[in-house]
Amino acid sequence: MSDTDGKKPLGLGGSRPSNVKQSFSHGRTKNVVVETKRKRVVVPKPGTPAPKTGVAAGLPAGGDPSKRPAGISDVELARRMKALALAKSREVEEAAKRDSEEKVRAEERERRRADIEAKEAEDREREERAKAKSEEEDAKRRAVEDAKNAPAAVIDAPPGVTEVDRPTSSAPRKATERDREAQTRDTTKPSRQDDARRGGKLTLNDALTGREGGRQRSMAQMKRKQDRARQKAMGGQVEREKVVRDVQLPEAITVGELANRMAERTSDVVKELMKMGMMVTQTETIDADTAELLIEGFGHKVVRVSDSDVEQVIDLVEDKTSDLKPRAPIITIMGHVDHGKTSLLDAIRKTRVVAGEAGGITQHIGAYQVVTDKGQTLSFLDTPGHAAFTSMRSRGAQVTDIVVLVVAADDAVMPQTIEAINHAKAAKVPMIVAINKMDKPSANPDKVRTDLLQHEVIVEKMSGDVQDVEVSAATGMGLDNLLEAIALQAEILELRANPDRAASGAVIEAQLDVGRGPVATVLVQNGTLRQGDIFVVGEQWGKVRALIDDKGDRVKEAGPSVPVEVLGLNGTPEAGDVLNVVDTEAQAREIADYRMKAAKDKRAAIGAATTLEQLMANAKANQSVSELPIVVKADVQGSAEAIVQAMEKIGNDEVRVRVLHSGVGAITETDIGLAEASGAPVIGFNVRANATARNVANQKGVEIRYYSVIYALVDDIKSAASGLLSNEIREKFIGYANIKEVFKVSNVGNVAGCLVTEGVARRSAGVRLLRDNVVIHEGTLKTLKRFKDEVSEVQSGQECGMAFENYEDIRPGDVIEIFERESVERSL
Repeated sequence: MSDTDGKKPLGLGGSRPSNVKQSFSHGRTKNVVVETKRKRVVVPKPGTPAPKTGVAAGLPAGGDPSKRPAGISDVELARRMKALALAKSREVEEAAKRDSEEKVRAEERERRRADIEAKEAEDREREERAKAKSEEEDAKRRAVEDAKNAPAAVIDAPPGVTEVDRPTSSAPRKATERDREAQTRDTTKPSRQDDARRGGKLTLNDALTGREGGRQRSMAQMKRKQDRARQKAMGGQVEREKVVRDVQLPEAITVGELANRMAERTSDVVKELMKMGMMVTQTETIDADTAELLIEGFGHKVVRVSDSDVEQVIDLVEDKTSDLKPRAPIITIMGHVDHGKTSLLDAIRKTRVVAGEAGGITQHIGAYQVVTDKGQTLSFLDTPGHAAFTSMRSRGAQVTDIVVLVVAADDAVMPQTIEAINHAKAAKVPMIVAINKMDKPSANPDKVRTDLLQHEVIVEKMSGDVQDVEVSAATGMGLDNLLEAIALQAEILELRANPDRAASGAVIEAQLDVGRGPVATVLVQNGTLRQGDIFVVGEQWGKVRALIDDKGDRVKEAGPSVPVEVLGLNGTPEAGDVLNVVDTEAQAREIADYRMKAAKDKRAAIGAATTLEQLMANAKANQSVSELPIVVKADVQGSAEAIVQAMEKIGNDEVRVRVLHSGVGAITETDIGLAEASGAPVIGFNVRANATARNVANQKGVEIRYYSVIYALVDDIKSAASGLLSNEIREKFIGYANIKEVFKVSNVGNVAGCLVTEGVARRSAGVRLLRDNVVIHEGTLKTLKRFKDEVSEVQSGQECGMAFENYEDIRPGDVIEIFERESVERSL
């Protein structure tokens, strides 16, 4: 029996039972009886007042209260009827409002159309009048000509009618016919022409009801249509002529860039390339020949340009004289090391720069601005004096206006002084001689002036044109005179520049700062460098992120003759590179990429220029040359360059120093890896190795040497290279012996009976046999006897017996030369 046999399911009366099958895991199921309740109908209780009928209850006419929904009270029914009436009245009002708005819009459209048609009719009438006038003039001209040629034809014409009058009578009739045709054409236009023009905004109701919901023509489209119709009426060409462009085409170009230069859609260009069998995207690069086919296919002209044309955007433009304004002079202080250049600048700046220099000598080019007591601004460059910094001094001379040559009064002219004079002459800049250290008792300024005469520097006291000032950096003596001399020289030069143009300047120094990235010290020469400017410098480019002056303060801009540190480069430039501001980032990147590629090609060309025979010859020559490989890291680009140049000068035919790598910044793990592979030490100049590099160096046994003075670095490398030199073998003559007799001894061979005539004869020494002062044999002694005893040495004046090792040809009268060899260490 089932559970439901003879039983009804529990539940409220009037429910509809139904079975639902539930499924569970492992194949189990269960039937459940579910009841569905019916909607409850509420019937009013007997005795309640009957609801109002008709209009009083808010029912529509003919409404039947008995047919209202069940459960609705009279109040609720009245409220619903009232809301329904309000909705209907609002709908009627909105419909009336829409009709009025539609009428207004229709009137506006009609007014606009009437204005346009009136304007067109006026244009047509004007054209007809012009045409009729030209026809009338032609007819008059023809009539005059006919009257001259055939006067009888005019007499035969009817009275009152001439050839001149006939065209004028037909002109108004033609115009009337055309107006009639235009009116007929306007009346036969479809009705949707009214909607072709935009008439006000599209409202929500219009969109919902379907009116004004179609695609509307824009005002520009309507204007273009009218222009085309007007051109057609005037007999002009309707189709717009294609604009033919001159497309500049480099050796390689991307598809997107080519489309931009042709002003064509990129998709069309890609489609054409696909037709040519090339499946490319807009970012891919195509060669110049393919691009030329495309350009000609699109109807444009090809202008071939080379890669070097990218640099034309930074061509120097001559400034107008009216744009030039006075600028501060740039003064470079040059001279021999330790002659007091930086101390003199300290005294002028009233600072203590020299105290911070390693070993008291300048290792970098410093750039400073000084304002004199009279309010004149001077820009100073301080260059190193050591012989290794030749290139840095020459850079200082290239960007300067005046050279101040510092010569110590107690030391006179020295090698670097001569070098500085040559740099100043090569740069063709005026020179001022500052004779420093006048406070010392041994100071002799006249000797300095006399020594300068040898190098064609004639000072004013020697009746020359070069100013000379006696100064003392220690006491401040003569500094005012020096500044006056500089101001006078600057006034004579009349230095001017245009600050209102794109900036250009020279990189004095460059370094890689750990916190700030690549930093370049730039001396602005023209224009004004501002924060946010995009520039290219050598093989690098960037955007000016910050400008820092010589006092360490941030500035917004730097004008001509102002030295600033520039932040925002993508790499460390070479010292001496020229900075130029360009318009766009794309231009800067393109120029930098071109320069980098050109430099790489140049290096590759130098390497490829050697033939196989040259390579073999170099390999043979290098077999006998010992190399000392080193890796150099310095704090700034100029120091690294100076160290590399100094290293190249160390060595001779047997030994040389080879710089595997030079760079700017801290010593890294990569530098240690390179040094380990080549067995080279790492030289750090004013830099240190990071923690990882130190650990790797300790593990792999790579030597790291730190220096802060270039003297010590050069001396250490020179002594290390000297250790690779083979020792020099020197001969020292210790005695001579004459052979008196030759004896034949069994088991020994020929033995010479000798008399030691000079010095001493030793068993361990080397001997040469001389016959008539010609060397016959060189070797060693087999035996040295005094009487019958073997001895180690025999003194001068004594007799002895000598036998040579592996040599028997000895004769009386020969001379034996006795010598010793000693090894002597060599140095570079």
